[in-house]
Amino acid sequence: MTSTETSEIVLNKAHLGTIGVLAWAGTHTDDGRDVAFLLAYPLGDGEGSTEEGELAVRAMLTQAGLPVGGAIVNGALSSVPLSLLVEGSSAVLTLPQLNATCTAPPEWLAAAEKRGQVHLMFTTRTWPEAKPGEPVTEENLQAFVGDEETIRSSAHCRLPAARLRR
Repeated sequence: MTSTETSEIVLNKAHLGTIGVLAWAGTHTDDGRDVAFLLAYPLGDGEGSTEEGELAVRAMLTQAGLPVGGAIVNGALSSVPLSLLVEGSSAVLTLPQLNATCTAPPEWLAAAEKRGQVHLMFTTRTWPEAKPGEPVTEENLQAFVGDEETIRSSAHCRLPAARLRR
């Protein structure tokens, strides 16, 4: 499907269903320092079929200016209507059609603060096994995130890790 066809799809929020968000830190191969990663994914539990849910996520991302399967968008330099707020141990991801929150581990919070940014991978691919609030093993996370289908069906964006000012 081309981006032109995707932009013509009307976003049906009922098809989105639950969007899960996971935070983890990993070593960047270029400099050996930790990077804060954020994965957003549909569970596939919306109204309609799994394909309709994946199309709804694709339409939402496209409408937000995030190309699925394209280059990494620099959220600090682009006009994408996407933000990330880090408060306490929570990461809050906001798009025009979505607000999602997850609890971030201490190593993620440290990497996000040190680098000042987070790498978001928002996939259209459903992952029903990774239910919010339930633990995901490192092996299962690596298998899903590292799968070529997941990578190709994702939008990637570097987002500033904003904090509330006090």
